[in-house]
Amino acid sequence: MTIDYQWRGALTDPELDRLHADGFGHPLEPGQWLARLARHSLGWVTARRTADGALVGFVNLAWDGGTHAFLLDTVVAPAARRHGVATRLVGEAADGARSAGCAWLHVDFEPRLRALYLDACGLRPTEAGLLAL
Repeated sequence: MTIDYQWRGALTDPELDRLHADGFGHPLEPGQWLARLARHSLGWVTARRTADGALVGFVNLAWDGGTHAFLLDTVVAPAARRHGVATRLVGEAADGARSAGCAWLHVDFEPRLRALYLDACGLRPTEAGLLAL
């Protein structure tokens, strides 16, 4: 499977809604992604299957306006998993953050994703806190 990756790649709300629902296993719901990306993101990375241009991966890179960037919504379509897509998405996002002058890249993740973020992507574990609101 050949994949094209693009920093701030073009996308539409409906295709990102479908990818998010498919990748995270929830019902399709409008997310108004483009407005949220424009308002809160340093950038994002898209992954598209070269053969047909289908969106098969996405990661959002939010930031604090200074030196901290945050990975959000890393998602890969089930049919494109186990091909290194998520690892490449994170790598491209890290490059985008570095180019923007960020010094730190943060991510929160479920224990099942530890191998992806810590082993494959090279992030290191840290202590953090969380308050459910």
